[in-house]
Amino acid sequence: MKTLWFDQSGDSAPDALPDVRPETMPLDVIDTFDQVVVGGGITGLTTALLLARAGQSVAVLEARYIGAAATGHTTGKLSLLQGTRLSSISSRQKKSAVRDYVEANREGQAWLRHYLEHRGLQVDERAALTFASTASGAKNVEKEFEACRAHDIPVSHVDTPELPFDVRTAIRLEGQAQIDPMVVLRALADDLRAHGGHLYEGVRVKGLKHGSPNVLSTDAGDVRADSVIVATGQPIFDRGAYFARMHFSRSYAAAFTVDEPIPREMYLGADTPSVSLRTATHPSHDGELLLVGGWGHEVGRTGSERLRVMDMLKWTEKHFPTARMVARWSAQDYTTIDQLPYIGPILPGMESVQVATGFAKWGLTNGVAAALAMTGRILGSEPPWSKSLRPFRTSEVTSLGSLKSALSANGQVAAYMTAGYAALLKPTDKKPAEGDGVVGRDGISPRGVCTVHGTTQSVAPLCTHLGGVLRWNDAEQTWDCPLHASRFDPQGNVLEGPATRPLPTPEPPTDR
Repeated sequence: MKTLWFDQSGDSAPDALPDVRPETMPLDVIDTFDQVVVGGGITGLTTALLLARAGQSVAVLEARYIGAAATGHTTGKLSLLQGTRLSSISSRQKKSAVRDYVEANREGQAWLRHYLEHRGLQVDERAALTFASTASGAKNVEKEFEACRAHDIPVSHVDTPELPFDVRTAIRLEGQAQIDPMVVLRALADDLRAHGGHLYEGVRVKGLKHGSPNVLSTDAGDVRADSVIVATGQPIFDRGAYFARMHFSRSYAAAFTVDEPIPREMYLGADTPSVSLRTATHPSHDGELLLVGGWGHEVGRTGSERLRVMDMLKWTEKHFPTARMVARWSAQDYTTIDQLPYIGPILPGMESVQVATGFAKWGLTNGVAAALAMTGRILGSEPPWSKSLRPFRTSEVTSLGSLKSALSANGQVAAYMTAGYAALLKPTDKKPAEGDGVVGRDGISPRGVCTVHGTTQSVAPLCTHLGGVLRWNDAEQTWDCPLHASRFDPQGNVLEGPATRPLPTPEPPTDR
């Protein structure tokens, strides 16, 4: 099923976005711009609009369509109370860096709210609550309370009478908001065009030659730019080894019609699994919908994604017995080893190429903050809080927790690499059932075989990034890399980077 924001029966469908029809980039022609933004999510489009407003010639290159990755699959919460995020950052960072993170999110939130209100677009003001139902979760909520209070975020302890289950403790922050993320992206794209900017969808960037100007190689020809902004979830260029300095997760969400009362505020649990709740409206459904999310895991590193989804649906049915699902989706998120986002030059001294990543599920505030920081850097007005968020900071090597996180992440990469190649020793001698996939060998050749919508097809199941052996995602019918979280559809087309090349597709296996 598709995300609610892309529901084909509503006006957020990709084929019903008249303001953002893709432009055609000429083949065999080198186009030159002041600024090229890679990625059509909240970070990329906000950055592009700010630069276009400043009189720069700007192009956005989006490999699929706007909102295809994290922004189009978010739950749409715009909040400074971010579950237990602030206490997690505080455990790895100095107080000054935590303060800068809070200020960045304040400015990102304020800019986006002002923009939407100026455009006359819907913003639903809600309180945000972090809650816990277990003793361990309650300890984490108290840590978050203390971290918020230390940084002037006015949370308070509250009861939660509208929740249909027991809660040990909860904290609340008034005056936050929930939005439809695709409404935001459509508006940004429309304004970008109005200011002379360009949006090219279906143009995948594959390489970068750094220089004056920078040259981007794409599947539609080369593109030159004085400055490049990489806003692609995680950077698609291996400079800086960002793939080795982050953790990668997928989580799930679904929208339901519900007959019983729906909790009105925005909730996020501190337990495991984490549970997210909010309301939503949609043109194709009467009344309010209930959005339930969570049940996250590391990409490609769970026994069955389908079981995670089933657990979410069972939890919803238990607490909201009349719930009827109308949409289901998932999202991919990135968390840095020292918890703060990476925003700034891709390498020290490489000022003309900037990256923004590691938002840890809070891209609506962090993504806009990243846009403000990167455009400020280009235009000579970099906000003071952005210095703590630059990549290659000292906290990555001075924090014991960060070092342990990095060692753990890369140790697991080695383990999954070994296990993956061991899996290739088994022959793929059976046709998978509908919705399933397997990896193994066909003779001496690696082969991944899946059956989707009655069609059995095969790929060479080696990630085109660094050769990791892919695993089948049985909830989303995709090939996922457990090393650095690249993802591919059943035909081998890239869905998530850092991979930029599709999987080879050998001849289909013979039915046995």
